[in-house]
Amino acid sequence: MNRPRALAGLLCAALLAAVAGCGIPDRTDVQVDGSGPAASAGSSSFARGEPPTRTASGADREAFVRNFLAAAAGEPERAYARVKQFIAREDRNRLAEKQGSEVAINVVRLIENPVITENASGLLTVRVPVQQVGVLRANGVLGPPVVTDTEYQFSLRGSAEPGQEGTEAGGYYVTDPPSVLLLDTLSLRDYYQTRTVYFWNSDATRLVADQRYLPLAVPAERLVSEAVKWLIAGPSEWLRQGVSGLPDRTALINNAVKTDGRWEVNLDLPGDDRRKLEKLGIQLAWSLSDLDGPLQLTTRNQSRVTIDDLAAHRLANAVYPLTQGPQRFTVYAGAIHPLAFEAEAIGTVPIRTEDNHDVVSAAVRRTAEKTLAALVTTAGGGRQRLVTGSGVAPVQVMTPGAQTFAAIGRPVWLRPLGAAQPYGLVVADGRLYRFDDRARMVPVPVGVAGPVSAVAASLDGHRIALIVGGRLCLSTASLDGGVVSLGPVRHVATTLTDLSAVDWAQENALAVAGSTNRSAVYEVGVDGVQQTPLVTDVGARVTHLAVYPGNPTYVLPTVMMMYEANGVSYRFRASSAETIRGEQVLDVPPPPAGGRAGSPTAPFFLF
Repeated sequence: MNRPRALAGLLCAALLAAVAGCGIPDRTDVQVDGSGPAASAGSSSFARGEPPTRTASGADREAFVRNFLAAAAGEPERAYARVKQFIAREDRNRLAEKQGSEVAINVVRLIENPVITENASGLLTVRVPVQQVGVLRANGVLGPPVVTDTEYQFSLRGSAEPGQEGTEAGGYYVTDPPSVLLLDTLSLRDYYQTRTVYFWNSDATRLVADQRYLPLAVPAERLVSEAVKWLIAGPSEWLRQGVSGLPDRTALINNAVKTDGRWEVNLDLPGDDRRKLEKLGIQLAWSLSDLDGPLQLTTRNQSRVTIDDLAAHRLANAVYPLTQGPQRFTVYAGAIHPLAFEAEAIGTVPIRTEDNHDVVSAAVRRTAEKTLAALVTTAGGGRQRLVTGSGVAPVQVMTPGAQTFAAIGRPVWLRPLGAAQPYGLVVADGRLYRFDDRARMVPVPVGVAGPVSAVAASLDGHRIALIVGGRLCLSTASLDGGVVSLGPVRHVATTLTDLSAVDWAQENALAVAGSTNRSAVYEVGVDGVQQTPLVTDVGARVTHLAVYPGNPTYVLPTVMMMYEANGVSYRFRASSAETIRGEQVLDVPPPPAGGRAGSPTAPFFLF
């Protein structure tokens, strides 16, 4: 049995069981990310396929408003028709219809429940306070918002269709409707499944994840065709600088078909390059991560690549080169020490003893050939310095940087391209810097205004999360030509404020520390739709956050996260957090007579 699949299945079962017994209401912004169940062919179920019709709510005005905010869900070509069912006939022309790729659905998060008031004439007025999350396009991409409205208002009237005068059987109609299609985040969760598609980076050496939304109403037999179309359409805008799309004019010839248990995909591929076809096969194997069995790619010129089994192809072409599980470390009394927890591997300090002093925080990564180490150390006079090195662990040469700063954040390494020079990113005195394994630091322009306060890099080494001007942002790092540059910055909507730390929690989700009137850590989707509380009351502002990112190559049964707040370090365990105790820190000499034991700080993972 495929081990990642088995573990993922057990985790899903545990999550379902937990949700069933926790008393969470049916409609809540607490969400679990991931692919929903595929709809059966031709399904029209209100529950999982198409959203409810206008009359499904009967005389329940609150249910009618919720259903109106779900009506745009489903296959995009019918979105306007579904929404206009809810709008009074005389006002339907207020919603200008668009076709094909121009269909755009404004995804919003309800900040509070819709407010419904009745005036003296009996007309109902609805006010919907929202946060703009993004625009869902026909190709399944959720792009950044294009409008800034913080609330929408419209009116309701009772049905006055022939034969229904004076009754409530016909429900309600919307009058003075919004001029755009609206879809709330909860309905996006209910009527779509999230899918991950993969694009090659610029030198085709690694895959980079990109998220799509597939309506549950789409028959399961169209999934392969949809995945191919997503790859042909190219990556999300914010990813374009760090990845490569398929050659221009690539096209799918008819829909993919399944014959005798084998999927067949016919393409018009310019250049008819067999190597590109093989690369596309790897992309598709991962982009169809829940499909097994054979798949055949054929071009118009009859070049052919056959994948005997998609599951085996994924194992043979791992999306991430992870061969060992994560190991936990912490800074204790100015030095790096391993942490010991039950049933977890214990690591050895990856730097020499003579370099392991005056440490404030650290980042260590494994590559195929060596270990990369970056230390933030004290430099006297209240200043801090970056010290870096690379080599077989323990790293033999650590080089101190020439510059000192008032404050340096937690450094992060970018996954190097083969044997190329390794680089990392770090925030120092409110600016983003690139560094190498000789501690040379160069400023990296971010492209948006505001001080940079935190940075995190995904496992692929190309997707970058930032906190800039107090806002959560995403960008793509390009390593072309040995120069680290960032692409366009995308702001990610979240209800958290006072953001202080960020790290990657999953392929398409971030762990973000901030405030909801109390200090908290949330898991936030890369497009802002998902918001899942991990720790709801930290007790103090989080100043350091480290997560082992969930991924399909090395699956873990629970979120692995550590953080520091008010000088105390914590380990997250199954929806709660516990203090990391001094006795869990290994190789610590006893304090001098009369001295006090130190506290673990700045915990991190080596993987």
